[in-house]
Amino acid sequence: MSENEIAKVVVDTSIKIHQKLGPGLLEHVYEVVLAHELRKWGWKCERQVPVPIQYDNITFEEGYRIDLLVENKVIIEIKSITRVEKVHKKQLLTYLKLKNCQLGLLLNFGESLMKDGISRIVNELKNDQ
Repeated sequence: MSENEIAKVVVDTSIKIHQKLGPGLLEHVYEVVLAHELRKWGWKCERQVPVPIQYDNITFEEGYRIDLLVENKVIIEIKSITRVEKVHKKQLLTYLKLKNCQLGLLLNFGESLMKDGISRIVNELKNDQ
């Protein structure tokens, strides 16, 4: 399954979750529920995946944590905030580069309408993906 196919299901599922639970809950709640829904598809969906960083020829395991990694292809960063800032998108792009993934979704469940809270971040995604 391609990154784009996974992303379509993630977006549709996020909208469904947002409609059922509403906006403004803790990010953790949306993370747990979204992971559950994606696993129902039979997909590998890992939560709080460590992303080590390298500095001064040392690897630090406690660098970052990805909210969700789907099928080892798509990174999902979950927010429940009033407004997404540029730094949130840059953070996701950094995760994509560090994990050598091509597509990420920034999902802000804090929006009144979920469609307004979806940002697609690409790290050299190929057209056939």
